[in-house]
Amino acid sequence: MKKDKAVVVFSGGQDSTTCLLWALKEFKEVATVTFDYGQRHYEEINCAKDIAKELEVSFHLLDMTFMNQLSPNALTHHDMKVEDGVAGELPSTFVPGRNHLFLSFAAVYAHSIGAKHIVTGVCETDYSGYPDCVINS
Repeated sequence: MKKDKAVVVFSGGQDSTTCLLWALKEFKEVATVTFDYGQRHYEEINCAKDIAKELEVSFHLLDMTFMNQLSPNALTHHDMKVEDGVAGELPSTFVPGRNHLFLSFAAVYAHSIGAKHIVTGVCETDYSGYPDCVINS
């Protein structure tokens, strides 16, 4: 039996699209929430919108561009150079608290539409050295 309603944190990338397809099997109703935080790869937002339309699920875009006021990083500050982390340092594209904020705002959105479940996908093998994507066992 399918559960009632879920919100999928949806970037339009392969991880969140996989989560969306899973959620469509598991829940009676699925909504998506996508975050515009001024990221360099804005094309993902367009992909997310197109995929949501094709799968006939709601698409909600939240403006989170305030995030680049919190921490300098090359993902949201286009004038900064993209550099890999070296010797235990984080890559210049790391946005501290990004996934935490996304989940917090997704929870508020879920509450506003009566959804009791949040689905998100974070891929450890594609994490670029980000500590918020590593699974410790």
